Amino acid sequence: MAEVEVTRDGAVQTITLNRPEVFNAFNRAVHAGLRDAFKEARDPEVRAVVVTGAGKGFCAGQDLKEFSEGGDVSDSLRATYHPNVLAIRALEKPVIAAVNGACAGAGLSFACACDIRIASDAASFVPGFIGIGLVPDAGGTYFVGRLLGAPRAFEWMSSNRRLTAVEAHAWGLVSEVVEADGLAARAAELGAFYAGLPTRAIGMTKRLFDHADTATLDEQLELEAQLQSVAAQTDDFREGVDAFLEKRPPSFTGR
Repeated sequence: MAEVEVTRDGAVQTITLNRPEVFNAFNRAVHAGLRDAFKEARDPEVRAVVVTGAGKGFCAGQDLKEFSEGGDVSDSLRATYHPNVLAIRALEKPVIAAVNGACAGAGLSFACACDIRIASDAASFVPGFIGIGLVPDAGGTYFVGRLLGAPRAFEWMSSNRRLTAVEAHAWGLVSEVVEADGLAARAAELGAFYAGLPTRAIGMTKRLFDHADTATLDEQLELEAQLQSVAAQTDDFREGVDAFLEKRPPSFTGR
């Protein structure tokens, strides 16, 4: 079996981390599989992406057996984690993390790099890094800080506290919690919902929010104006206006 499985249902691509015996811990094969999966997700026919894990875990973080093989850790991060985190952010369509179980360490960073997170009621969230004397990596400080705010993010990631799915929802780390046996169906439903929206506008909205944290107001207003000009030339904009005037639901095509 492949370490990463990719399936497609209509316009929704599902990427499943597939090392259930080790709670889908990252190794080189998983990174390579994710790289190929995100490359495949660039296909214009894909309009939403769901990422989940096989078995009882979402992702337990780095496979420490591989980690112990030595080499420069920074070189490893640059070669494996960084390209895939950047691929998620560069993908101009929504990426939904369906967190089905344990989500820890770099697995937590990976989930937080996605655009939307939903969780099974069996899921748990653990920073992990401090517990073995390391610092958060793979974008953990960047994404968790943005989601929770710096004070709460620091307190959580430095204490290594385990959060239940309910606590993660209360904190705003995930947008909803569903019963474990209904997670796959809910993820598919959410993927189909986003796949039915104006994909190019969604992608540009994602780009705007990524830009906003480091931009001045003038810079953000200018980028909004530029991207609005692009959005106004799409087929989906014309369809949205026509549907509004004709008082009917829009039928977006992603173009």
